[in-house]
Amino acid sequence: MNLEKILPKDGPPVDQVLKYIEKYKNDLIVIKYGGNVFIDRNIFNNFIEDISTLNKLGISIVVIHGGGPRIKRELDRSNIETKFIRGLRVTDKNIINIVEKVLIEFNRDIVFSLNEKGSKAISFNTKENNVIEVEPEAKELGFVGIPNKINVNLIKDKIKKGFIPVISPLGLGDNNQPYNINGDNAAGAIAKSLKSRRLLLMTNVKGVLDKNKKLVQEISSSKVMEMINDEIITEGMIPKINTCLDSINNGVTAVAIIDGRTKHSVLYEIFSDKGSGTLIRK
Repeated sequence: MNLEKILPKDGPPVDQVLKYIEKYKNDLIVIKYGGNVFIDRNIFNNFIEDISTLNKLGISIVVIHGGGPRIKRELDRSNIETKFIRGLRVTDKNIINIVEKVLIEFNRDIVFSLNEKGSKAISFNTKENNVIEVEPEAKELGFVGIPNKINVNLIKDKIKKGFIPVISPLGLGDNNQPYNINGDNAAGAIAKSLKSRRLLLMTNVKGVLDKNKKLVQEISSSKVMEMINDEIITEGMIPKINTCLDSINNGVTAVAIIDGRTKHSVLYEIFSDKGSGTLIRK
């Protein structure tokens, strides 16, 4: 394998990559592409390049994406007012149709872009290869679901055949009714079901910051709980951290929160000694 040809010039050094390819070659990495980073096409293209590079290096990956900003844009275009309860979008019959359409379009955009790069990616959503069954989260939220069953065999079968599964945060409930799922919850449920070596949550923050606003590179779950109690970790970061803790307590070896805006953050997280965000271990 000619690493120089596969790796981007501004990516991690070849000697470190060699070491980590060996480490991850029999493992699975689940990557959630989220935060408000989707809209910027340069960030999107950088993400596609990183995923394609991992695929060419023989690393098994599953991608889960979000779509909040795109959904908002589409709802605004249709003059539909959105209400949020506990940070979750109230989703009625009309809104779920728009959410499903936007997320599936984005799903196919990722698959198409990866295939253009010479990878073999495949769509998983409520219209094709659905792998997430849900139960309703709460009546007042409408069609917002919590994953209660993941079809692990279908995902593993596609990975064995060399595909990159690209999964939408959508699931089916009773009567094949589509439900919207919080992207981090969907990613956590899939990582737990697959017992992945790593779950990477790509977002639009550097990672977990200490009280002096410095990046914490590695942290244990007990230390994370201290930081929540001391109100160093607050607001929007708390649900993300809860996904991380739930994952590492249920079979995922470690979870990293990384900044999707930083060039090759995925490659640096997986293939360098320093990583590129905050690694949370049990």
